[in-house]
Amino acid sequence: MNSDKVIEINHLSYDYPDGTPALRDIDLVVYRNESIAILGPNGAGKSTLLYHLNGTLIGDGKVTILGLLIEKKNLKEIRKRVGLVFQNPEDQLFCPTVFDDVAFGPLNMGLDEERVRHRVEKALEMVGLKGFEGRSVHHLSEGEKKRVALATVLAMDSEILVFDEPTDNLDPTGSRTLIERIRLIPQTKVIVTHHLSVVVDLCERAVLLRGGRKAEDLPIRELLKNRDLLEQFGFDADFAQWMYERNVKFQSSNEI
Repeated sequence: MNSDKVIEINHLSYDYPDGTPALRDIDLVVYRNESIAILGPNGAGKSTLLYHLNGTLIGDGKVTILGLLIEKKNLKEIRKRVGLVFQNPEDQLFCPTVFDDVAFGPLNMGLDEERVRHRVEKALEMVGLKGFEGRSVHHLSEGEKKRVALATVLAMDSEILVFDEPTDNLDPTGSRTLIERIRLIPQTKVIVTHHLSVVVDLCERAVLLRGGRKAEDLPIRELLKNRDLLEQFGFDADFAQWMYERNVKFQSSNEI
């Protein structure tokens, strides 16, 4: 494994404004170009943890991103380096056209017009939406909106991409298209999801949260083989076993 740490979390705890505990004593390290899944039941603290990675939330403990401690003086730089893709694309898209939405970040970075246009074109090509520049976001399908939201982050050239339930509210075709595009992205990825198929397709490691605490941190292959653990966290163990066996056969056939 690459030994270059890009995310390091030490003893992170956080309480909601009403005093309800959300995270307790979380330790986590993520390495460059790694892709990890954050899993757990509703209320486990998954999204809360995610929002600590770009300083949207700041709890007790220490969170370091690419060598920068998350604190107020570093937030502007950290938010250039960590791109957050929201669960609901409507929370991310607010401009009249697709081009304007994708260009918004680079423009606010102070890039000149030519560089902004290049970044927009490259980002839209990466998500399979080349030619959509003049389209209104409101007239796009949910899957297309999610890919535009991803393009807004790619245009920032962020080194770490953070996804909150990327395939929620998508039909199978839209989900598959988005997964294929995310898989092609080389950056470090942290993905919160309830869908085991997304985990298998995109991630190498799973971090499981329960009650705001880290319960497990293990390779995906080990998770798929652990029937008791899968059932504890509400996953279909038979489906997981099928996916594990499918992947083993696929890898064996590639080695022939």
